[in-house]
Amino acid sequence: MTKRQPYFTDLTDEEWRILEPLVPPVKRGGRPANHLRREIVNAILYVLRTGCQWYALPHDLPPWKTVYTYFRNWRLDGTWHRIHDTLRKKTRRAEGRHPQASAAILDSQSAKTTEKGSRGATMRVRK
Repeated sequence: MTKRQPYFTDLTDEEWRILEPLVPPVKRGGRPANHLRREIVNAILYVLRTGCQWYALPHDLPPWKTVYTYFRNWRLDGTWHRIHDTLRKKTRRAEGRHPQASAAILDSQSAKTTEKGSRGATMRVRK
């Protein structure tokens, strides 16, 4: 663990025990990591929960470019999807529900029907 004062956005030890196996480890044979994976996740959570810009991360967290690079790479390689799916299943089981949802709700107001938009999208053209 680091020697900094914790932020309200930091993971608890229990939360980290759940996430740690889902976060990609340091690659073998590559350059050694300068920052703990937990600190990278803590920095990402800080940005997501506070809404600050990446470059406005506090100085006692890893550098923003490093944090953003991990965030982006984990988005591209599916890590965030795996974390989301695992946490969703765990939460549903804890609530006594089946781990997979059996139904979904779609908001039709947010579904685009055409590129044209406006009345022209729904009006029949008369010839």
